[in-house]
Amino acid sequence: MFWDSSALVPVLLPEPRSADVDVLLAGDRGVTIWWATPVECLSAVYRYQRGAEHSRGQLGPVLRRLEMLSEDVHTVPATDGVRARAGRLLAVHALRAADALQLAAALVWCEGQPAGQAFVCLDARLRRAALLEGFRVLPD
Repeated sequence: MFWDSSALVPVLLPEPRSADVDVLLAGDRGVTIWWATPVECLSAVYRYQRGAEHSRGQLGPVLRRLEMLSEDVHTVPATDGVRARAGRLLAVHALRAADALQLAAALVWCEGQPAGQAFVCLDARLRRAALLEGFRVLPD
């Protein structure tokens, strides 16, 4: 399955859909992410930390979990092919640049054949674009 950062953040931090994505992650033996996904996750973690009344020391386990997740996955590298696909996606779908890059990386991962491939995402706009591109979007 290809994992967008919006689906990995609830694995790291308590969110309403955490249980849903935890189950999916536990069953996925081929987690694939885009090259910049760990940075997007770090951004969310630090945003959470700044807005919460947690001490910096309590972030240690979250950061270690992200590091472990980042090491134990397949990663689609930042390439000209990803950038070109992202440009096409921006012309076709109402996406932000980072989301277009995520979806482009997923398309590179599945070699442009998204039918039957799972795209794990919680962002409504990105989910819609992934469905239109032909992915099976999870969680339901």
